[in-house]
Amino acid sequence: MTDADRELPGAREAAEAWESLFRAQVALMRRFQRDDVWGDLTIREYDVLFTLSGCPGGTARLKELGEGSLLTQPSLSRMVERLEQAGLVERGPVQGDARGVAVCLTPEGRRVQREIGRRHVRSIRRLVGGALDTEELATLRALTDKLRAAQAQIPDPSGSDA
Repeated sequence: MTDADRELPGAREAAEAWESLFRAQVALMRRFQRDDVWGDLTIREYDVLFTLSGCPGGTARLKELGEGSLLTQPSLSRMVERLEQAGLVERGPVQGDARGVAVCLTPEGRRVQREIGRRHVRSIRRLVGGALDTEELATLRALTDKLRAAQAQIPDPSGSDA
């Protein structure tokens, strides 16, 4: 943090809040990764199935999946290929876009996502719900939703979208 950044109103508080949020997320992700709920999938593979399950028709463009992921495009493409080989997703063309690739949940992929999802929700309830009461959970959700939504309104100095 530069001296100029320290002079901005709320810079210290923003940095401390970010650090707390980040460290809480890391601690939870480590616990989730150690959970015996994922079956033959990794947590990131499950995340692809989960993301698709929330898309209309269980289908999304590969580019859209990448935008919601920390994976690079080549890594995501390889992961989707593995999921396709396992019969959990199918890839196909995007109508009207010769270069676009659509990824769609198969019935087996939807079944696996739901099965793992039920186990994962129990872990979330234990780890997150076990630490916060109902009111605190509502506050946490409101704050994180607000933080995420605000990113579209805050200029990106690099010129790229978040």
